[in-house]
This record gives sequence, C-alpha cells and structure tokens, in this order.
Amino acid sequence: MAFGVGLSIGTVNTVCVTAADHSARRGSSPFAARKGSPPTTWRTTLTFDSSGTARVGRIPRHGRVITEFADLTQRGAPVARVGHRALSAADLVATVADSVLEEVLGKAPAGQNAKGDTGITVTHPAGYSASLVADLRTALDGIGLAEVDLLPEPVAAAAWLAAQRGPLMPGLALIYDLGGSGLDVTLVRVGAGAPTNPIVGLPLHSTDFGGRAFGGLVAGRLRRTPDAPVISRVFSDTDTGELRTENIRASLKLVYRCLRIADVTMADVDRVLVVGGAARPPEVAEVLAKQLARPVTVAPDPERTIADGAAIAARESVLAQDSGGHRHHVLADLFRRVTRVAAL
Repeated sequence: MAFGVGLSIGTVNTVCVTAADHSARRGSSPFAARKGSPPTTWRTTLTFDSSGTARVGRIPRHGRVITEFADLTQRGAPVARVGHRALSAADLVATVADSVLEEVLGKAPAGQNAKGDTGITVTHPAGYSASLVADLRTALDGIGLAEVDLLPEPVAAAAWLAAQRGPLMPGLALIYDLGGSGLDVTLVRVGAGAPTNPIVGLPLHSTDFGGRAFGGLVAGRLRRTPDAPVISRVFSDTDTGELRTENIRASLKLVYRCLRIADVTMADVDRVLVVGGAARPPEVAEVLAKQLARPVTVAPDPERTIADGAAIAARESVLAQDSGGHRHHVLADLFRRVTRVAAL
C-alpha cells in the first residue's frame, strides 16, 4: 500500500492532509492519520517551553510567540534563540513541519517514513530561488526530515487538479492562489507531455490582495474620516461582496502581468484553478470566470488544495517506487530551473 502526507506551511495557517492508496486495507497502518481523520489546520505560530520543545499553533496569554516566519523571502525574518541554538526562518519552518508531522502521524515521522510505504511532501512558494529552497532543504535535513520531499505550491495544486478532474488535456492552467497574506499567480503546464518543470514564465506575488489586505480595505471603509464624520459601524454582506468584487477585479493586473511575462494570452489558458484560504467567498470565482472567460475550478475547501496535491504527489511517488520506478530524493529536483518572484 502507499500513503502520502502533504504539508502546506503558510504565513497565516499550516495545513496537513493525508492521501491513502485506494487499495489499502482498513486498519493496516500503525499511523493514527491512516484512520481516515480529516485534514488538520494550525495557526503558523511557534512557542518553545523551558526544555526547548516546540508547540505549533498556540498563542499564549503570556510568553513569547513567534510568527511571520514562513515566507523566507521577507527581509528581517524572525530568528529565534532556543537554549544555545539560533534558529533561522528556514529552521522555524522545518520545526513546524516536524511538530505537525509528529502530531499527525502519531510518532516521529522520520523513522516511519524510512519503511518506504509513506511519502511526505512539504510545499514552498514557487518564487523561491534555488538558494532559499536549499536553505529549507538543509533545515529539514538537520531536524531529521531528510526523506521529506519539497514541491512548489502551484505544482502541488496542479497535482490535485489532475487527480480530481483528470485526465487533463495538454494545456495551460492558471493557478490563482489567494491566501491570508497575499496573492500568487502562476502558469503551469498540465496534461500528457507536460515538461519536468511545468511552470511557465515567472510566478508573481503581491501583498495587495488576500485576507489581510481585504481586512484592511474593510477597516478603511469603517474608519472615521474628516469628510465622513458619521459612519455606520455595520458593514453589510452586500457592502462586503461589492468591495471584494472590486478587489478581485483589481487583482487581474497581476494575472495579465503573469501572462505578458510568459508571452501568452488568456486564449492560451485552458482553465483557472483557484486555491487559498481567502478564496472561499463566491465572488472570487465569479469575478475570475466573468473577467477571464475561462472555466474556473474551486475545491470545496480551497485552503487545503495545495496540501491535498502535496499528499497526492507523495503517494504517487511511493507507488512509483513500489512499481520499480526510481523515487527522487526531492520532488523539487524535477523543477530545477531557477525562478524568481516579482513582488509588487
């Protein structure tokens, strides 16, 4: 049997999802996660107790909590000192992965993963340079997760699309990832004949959109201003929907920029896949479908799509190994072309 675990560590939330081979026998696995438990979500925060043990997702009333470390491209990313150890942002991400995997799998993941029937994939932004991916790889290796694979987030999303809506015709998919801290737009080749590095052009990122940015827009509308001395403290659903529609329309500039860099148009794109925790409201898919005039796919819970795809990729890697194929040490080795992020 084959079992995959997918982990998506975002700035706001961390999601862990499992995917079992349909041929697996009930009760054949020692892992608690193999009992069909639902995916689990944590806040991407870290605390350390006096012994140096890490805890994920807690926001204590007293004591230090470490946040805002998951994006390795950010300057001045938090560095923690635990005992005599100095932990970089990459080390903190690896610590989250280790803690979550241990909680989900019921025991330390590294030893179990060595049995060969379990694959684990951790995703990362497609805009990471080769150096940042290497930093994350080194941090995972150093914490005992050498067998964990790395995969770009939009490639994991495309793996979910292929598994759920496939077989896909060869073509281009636009991955629109609207998360809590920002928007990522990436073009990915899908279907038979897709290259080993399916990312086309450059992945683009902007913090002008997403959950936090939209919250700022709402707060701005509610804030008292000199030209509006009296303001209602009630922001209706209609007001929220209209503001979100306006915000998603504004985000299309990032989509069109992504297309220009790749030297393609929307006529070359076959479908749009919408993922991310801030993509749940229906206005997101509605605006994209209307403005881009392409089929739009949204999972029932778009926040877990990337982790779902990572789990599927991990499971398929194990199945390929079981069938006599060669399993790559790191799935991201398939995508060696260095990409850079173009931040607005």
